[in-house]
Amino acid sequence: MIGGSGARLVGVGVGPGDPELLTIAGLREFREASRIFVPVLAPDEPGRAEAVVRAHLDDGPIERLVFALNHSVTGAQHRRQRHWDEAALRVAEHLRAHGGSAAFATLGDPAVYSTFGYLAATVRELLPDVEVATVPGITAMQAAARAAGLPLVEGAEPLTVIPAARQTPALRDALRGPGTVVAYKGGRRLAELRAAIEEAGALERAVHTEHLGTADQLVRPLSEVDDDGAPYLSTVIVLPPRGGRGEQL
Repeated sequence: MIGGSGARLVGVGVGPGDPELLTIAGLREFREASRIFVPVLAPDEPGRAEAVVRAHLDDGPIERLVFALNHSVTGAQHRRQRHWDEAALRVAEHLRAHGGSAAFATLGDPAVYSTFGYLAATVRELLPDVEVATVPGITAMQAAARAAGLPLVEGAEPLTVIPAARQTPALRDALRGPGTVVAYKGGRRLAELRAAIEEAGALERAVHTEHLGTADQLVRPLSEVDDDGAPYLSTVIVLPPRGGRGEQL
């Protein structure tokens, strides 16, 4: 928890998309908030985080904030940063006018590759005394492991999480090490990801998931996924070689 004043901004992790995975703490924050901000691609397009909130509070004080959520992470980031600034300005305006608590709904967990961190930092520049808090949420890798029926890590196995929206060197390095490797946001680079995983001799241990927690959820061996058939928010789990029960201890 950071800061302290009459205004409070809390980032609430809503999980990967299944409304049942919203925590009791997160639901309480939404119920107590004077405004619930949700990230969207366009003002007239509800996002997945909003869908989770509305499953519990359809008549709640929900307001959409436009972010460049699917904008390329390569090259200049002017569009992405402009949306951060505009969203933060709107949140700060609300908190100045009403005080109290405002909630921001974010997929997964607000501490794991979340837009909330950028929003909160900018709001604090505008309102230095704002209190910033977070409520943890279920991550995509946990939901992917659940959907695939896999133990994510066992015993002494390390866990490495890679944001795969850029080039693949970090993934290749991780695959040379021990333990489980999780690749986030790699749908646009699926061919590169699969090539790197195959070169590491791990393709038969790789699972691809998409649209977790929704009616469109898919869980398949990575070897069976078309190169151009995956959305941006995809999660790939690459398990390490494992022996019998307890051998990873």
